[in-house]
Amino acid sequence: MPTRTPLSRLAPGEHGLIAAVEGPEGLRQRLAALGFRAGRAVLLLRRARLGGPLHVRLGTTDVAIRPAEAGAVSLRAVAARAP
Repeated sequence: MPTRTPLSRLAPGEHGLIAAVEGPEGLRQRLAALGFRAGRAVLLLRRARLGGPLHVRLGTTDVAIRPAEAGAVSLRAVAARAP
C-alpha cells in the first residue's frame, strides 16, 4: 500500500494528489465545498509563521487552510514542484 502524507506535512513547493479527506462529516463537507476531493492535485505555496494557515492551490483556486484541517487531507504521490 502506498504511503500517504497529510497535507499539513508538505513543505512549500511540494505537491501531491489527494487520496482521501478524513474527519468529522462537517469538516469533510466544508473541505469538499472548497475543492478538496480525492484525485485532485494540490500544491502548497506557503506556510504562515507561528502555526498559521497554509496557502494551497487546487487547480486555479487558492485556499488558506488551518494546519489542523490540512491534517485531515491525505496525499499520495508527493513530489517537489518542477523548476
